[in-house]
Amino acid sequence: MCAAELYHRGLFPTVVFSGARNRVRPELFPQGEAVRFRERALELGVPETAVLLEPRATNTGENIRFSRALLPGVRSVLLISMPTMERRAYATCRKLWPEVEVLCASAPRELGEYLAAVGDEGHVIDMLVGEVQRVIEYPERGFTIEQPVPEEVRAAYLRLRRAGFDTRLSNS
Repeated sequence: MCAAELYHRGLFPTVVFSGARNRVRPELFPQGEAVRFRERALELGVPETAVLLEPRATNTGENIRFSRALLPGVRSVLLISMPTMERRAYATCRKLWPEVEVLCASAPRELGEYLAAVGDEGHVIDMLVGEVQRVIEYPERGFTIEQPVPEEVRAAYLRLRRAGFDTRLSNS
């Protein structure tokens, strides 16, 4: 687990695990994401005194807002997420918690290794298409800061949407 490894390397003194049950795949974490990640971190030797639990968040904005409430006075955060979510996590944090320095991380994996771990290439493409949509549209909704999206990325996003990779698109 990336958070436990980075904690043991001394990169931060406190770990906040944030997240309720996953709406898309609730069977993965029946007790909720935060609870399961906390259990795994403790198994990997992260001391209980270094772990804070936030089990209510159902989206990235709530992850940031609820975690912020647990960490008054913090000046920097390291957000650990799935690799597909790093840009959105960063943009959300900059919007909702602008006074902190934000760094992002995810488990270092080659694309092939990540695809094998997920076990469904179509699902990964759907996730990537959904993430690009959010990077493009969420600033207008006030959810994130604006970020540049290269034209070739926009074009690929549109081609993939037309090809039917649309199960992870935001409808709101």
